[in-house]
Order: sequence, then C-alpha cells, then structure tokens
Amino acid sequence: MILLDTHVVLWLALQPEQLSEKAKRAIQAARSADGLGISPITLLEIGQLVGRNRVQLDVPLEVFLDTTERTFLIAPITARIAYLSQQFSEAYPRDPADRIIGATALTEGTLLVTADDRIRRSGEVRTIW
Repeated sequence: MILLDTHVVLWLALQPEQLSEKAKRAIQAARSADGLGISPITLLEIGQLVGRNRVQLDVPLEVFLDTTERTFLIAPITARIAYLSQQFSEAYPRDPADRIIGATALTEGTLLVTADDRIRRSGEVRTIW
C-alpha cells in the first residue's frame, strides 16, 4: 500500500494531469498490488475544501466522499498516529491534517504520495513525487 495526500486524491479524481509521472507510476503499481490508502482526515479535508468553495465537484459532496471511501483503503487514526503526529520537527508543516497523514504513513510503514514541498524537504516521511 501507498498513502495518498489529500491533494493527490483530488488531483487523481479531478485533474490527473497535475500528478507527476513518478506519482502516476506509483499509483498504478499500487492499484494492481496491495492498494491505495488514505487517512480518514482526508475525507474531512475534502469536505472542508468543497464547503469553502476551494474545490468544485461534478457530483454532490456526499457522493464524492462515498466513492472515495469505497475506492481507497482507509487507515484508522490510532493512538500511535496521534502520538507520532506530535513528534515531527519544526521543519514539518504544523497543519494537524498534514501531521496525521504523515504519522499514518510512518505507522503503516508506507510511502506518502505528496507534492507538498515542506513535507518532502523535511525528510521525516518517505515520499514519492
């Protein structure tokens, strides 16, 4: 399994041309192997982005979220993830969702597909982009 950051989930569904070639290859390989994962906080972030009109969907939000939930493996937020989300250095983004997603990748022992430069530069989570 590989874990997808929220923007990657949205780009995959709405703007696949935004994905890097390396990310596209990793996603395709994971689809045919052990799957694509997301954190449940990704569902919340998508809802917030749509609610703030920062993302436009062609279907109702509820349908998009339901489809997303059925498409991806959802790694639960555990005590370990909550703990690890508070252990990142100052180089890692302070956003709670970014921290939970990063801690999920660490806990699951998987790569995180993200274009987020701060996450990638921090070196605290193994990433693909």
